[in-house]
Amino acid sequence: MHQIGNIYIITAIAVIGGGLFGFDISSMSAIIGTQQYKCYFNQGPHGPGFDGIDDCSGPASDVQGGITAAMPGGSFLGALCSGILSDRFGRNTSIQIGCVIWCIGSILVCASQNIGMLVVGRFINGFSVGICSAQVPVYVSELAPPSKRGRVVGAQQWAITWGILIMFYISYGCSYIQGNAAFRIPWGLQMIPAILLFVGLIFLPESPRWLAKHDQWERCHDVLALVHAKGDRDAPFVMLELQEIRQMIEFEISNKDVSYLELFKPKMLNRLHIGMSTQIWSQLTGMNVMMYYITYVFGMAGLSGDTNLIASSIQYVINVGMTIFALIYIDRWGRRIPLLVGGTLMMIWMYANAGLMATYGSPAPPGGVDHVPEESWQISGAPARAVIACTYLFVASYAPTWGPVSWIYPPELFPLRVRGKAVAVTTSSNWIFNFALSYFVPPAFVNIQWKVYIIFGVFLTAMTIHVFFMFPETSGKTLEEVEELFLEGVPAWKTKVEYNKIRRAEGGVIDSEKEAALRQVESPVKTENADVSKAT
Repeated sequence: MHQIGNIYIITAIAVIGGGLFGFDISSMSAIIGTQQYKCYFNQGPHGPGFDGIDDCSGPASDVQGGITAAMPGGSFLGALCSGILSDRFGRNTSIQIGCVIWCIGSILVCASQNIGMLVVGRFINGFSVGICSAQVPVYVSELAPPSKRGRVVGAQQWAITWGILIMFYISYGCSYIQGNAAFRIPWGLQMIPAILLFVGLIFLPESPRWLAKHDQWERCHDVLALVHAKGDRDAPFVMLELQEIRQMIEFEISNKDVSYLELFKPKMLNRLHIGMSTQIWSQLTGMNVMMYYITYVFGMAGLSGDTNLIASSIQYVINVGMTIFALIYIDRWGRRIPLLVGGTLMMIWMYANAGLMATYGSPAPPGGVDHVPEESWQISGAPARAVIACTYLFVASYAPTWGPVSWIYPPELFPLRVRGKAVAVTTSSNWIFNFALSYFVPPAFVNIQWKVYIIFGVFLTAMTIHVFFMFPETSGKTLEEVEELFLEGVPAWKTKVEYNKIRRAEGGVIDSEKEAALRQVESPVKTENADVSKAT
């Protein structure tokens, strides 16, 4: 079967797995404010079932938190299991398994008869998202040339933003449908990208590093040549990368312990801490809270009905547009600078929102704005418009920085022998914090009101300091060179981007040290390949 070798086409297909997460976010954020949803899953005085009443209050705030949190709760378990699936069946196949699980969950969500069934369906959907969100970055990073690795892995975040935007407008359009079809149709349409992803993966190659790990060297060499040199097996960069993979595999054969406990050994613990911190901090920025519950925030600023939904959708458009800058420049910018700049800017907007709310806002009437308990604070006039503007600026600051880098960075930190399991653990830390925030933010809006912004502002301050002292630069290095960086113990603030160096190597201009190493091994590699061909 013909396999696709263009890394951009490979990426475009693979990152549909990220789009699944985006579909889930906006299928909930756009629907929770509609009367059809509120009345069907109502826990207020009107009783359950859609009955045409226009003032249903919907699920209680803690129950709505549980419904929303079911997806990241499932993602936490899915991410943990993904490492085992990926190491055993391959990166490609494990993502296909995630597609099948997504379709099962979507069927249950679409057919939900009560809150319990909705929660179970969203949990199963989350299990799929956990698998895909953990293994798509691993898969793409192991295929990509080093100079394009950030761009193509960062495309996962762009796919998430597109998923959010597309599903939001689908859900918004369906909100004009009478009855429960208003939310069942968008929940059912969620299956389409998973089906497309499953079919597309059939035409994509397996990760060359996974093939090498399973002693399939000919296939590994073929994939490297296909993706990096248009099929030229003897291209200098292909030979160099094949040798670096071979050296890493030989090292790993003499260090056979590849259980999860490997991650907690002294030489790996710092990397685990950085990878987990990247994913945890990306949640503690408050971005996904903004995505899930933006209608509550804009409701406090005086927007309601269609005006609220349209204003909310603008941030999704900003998210898509600003992520493009990361796809173009992220490998030149590196990893540290975007994290530091993004953290600083988001911190400013969070504190600004807290100050505006505290200074110009006031408690909402009992029961919240428009009888929405989560909208427990109100602000109007120019200060309200400033809150909306700061929210948009927050999204614009996150989109080209923490958004893509939080997916790019963790797979770059770990050696091949533990990469699948390590990224599974780091991604699971993302989902457990997503779960906690999804569950606790609605009650937090009810109980501490504008002070929620202060909490996230403090998180952003801490993360920016943490990045400066502990997060080394990995851009412009092969995955094997990143391993050397950690073994040498170079301080994080002394590391730098080596984009031009790696671009020269990919073009066939290899530095003297690498060239000497390549000459030492080129003959044995070619001899071994010839022997294999002769035997065949």
